[in-house]
Amino acid sequence: MPILTRGEFKVSLANLAHNYRTLKRLTKGRAAAVVKTDAYGLGAQKVVECLVKEGCDAFFVAHAMEGAEIRPFAENADIYVLQGVGTDCAELFWQYRLTPVIASPQMLAFWNGLNIEGIKPIIQVETGLNRLGFRSSDIDVLLEGGVGRFSYVLSHLACADDGLHFMNAKQHEAFETVRKRLQLPATLSASDGVFLGPDFQYDMVRLGAAMYGLNTVKGITISALKPTVFMSAPVLQIANVPEGDYVGYGATFQTKRPSKIAVVSIGYGDGLMRSLSNRGQVRLNDVSAPIVGRISMDNIMCDITDIEGVNVGDMAHILDDVYRADDMAKDAGTIGYEVLSSLGKGKRFCKIYED
Repeated sequence: MPILTRGEFKVSLANLAHNYRTLKRLTKGRAAAVVKTDAYGLGAQKVVECLVKEGCDAFFVAHAMEGAEIRPFAENADIYVLQGVGTDCAELFWQYRLTPVIASPQMLAFWNGLNIEGIKPIIQVETGLNRLGFRSSDIDVLLEGGVGRFSYVLSHLACADDGLHFMNAKQHEAFETVRKRLQLPATLSASDGVFLGPDFQYDMVRLGAAMYGLNTVKGITISALKPTVFMSAPVLQIANVPEGDYVGYGATFQTKRPSKIAVVSIGYGDGLMRSLSNRGQVRLNDVSAPIVGRISMDNIMCDITDIEGVNVGDMAHILDDVYRADDMAKDAGTIGYEVLSSLGKGKRFCKIYED
């Protein structure tokens, strides 16, 4: 059996397409795809190509450079830039036909000064998240120049992952007030907002985390959505460690019995979160093997004492159908969004796409 040294990062484009179709059926308007941060680490080019085949005609990125990178694979789609436009990226908007999401009077003035024709920005308004967006006191600035120069009004929900949270109704009411004043097509919901129902969907939803197979609703598992990322890494060595010995940097784990420890070729240099030290797990032969000791840059150590038949060269499953990104996030004390985007940035994986 050949011995490998690098992990594999497999992306199921079939599952991605399935998730997009599933979510699109739940929406009443346009279903845009959020592909910022290299499509949550999956690889923006392949993701965009896949979704264009599914009929997706609108994409959201964070920065203009991301929009420029995907334009060749979505020639006729609208590409919206959430961080807006500035002097560091202005030329990309006319060159690649990108649409800025404008969130302040200052940015609007800058955009107007560029005199780029044929592109109608989205206007972002603040409704309760207290992040980006025009305040209610700024709305008159938008009305003065006429709203025909804009394509949508956008806002972002703070607590849409909790369907019973009071903020949802509060933000919906605030958004309705602004929308009625501006009389523009509207987009309020990202993935989690889709599950709040038609009143929150408006003319366009922005599908992100759920499309990538993450669970975006607290207390509810959306069984119709499938994981899109499957990761594995090779076992480099197996050692018999006596009772009472220590494992890893800092000696944070001590064996309580004679143990069999597998060294697996993945570490925080690959995007695996160090907070999984002594908390996370991998799966070998369909059995969970706890990560013991501190995660190092290139390796983790896993306790396989109770697992039969593990050999050097076997692939330890980092993410699979059973242990998903949301499960890893729970162990790491974070969210699935961060898990995928962090692991997806790993340059040392063999990235594989499966239709």
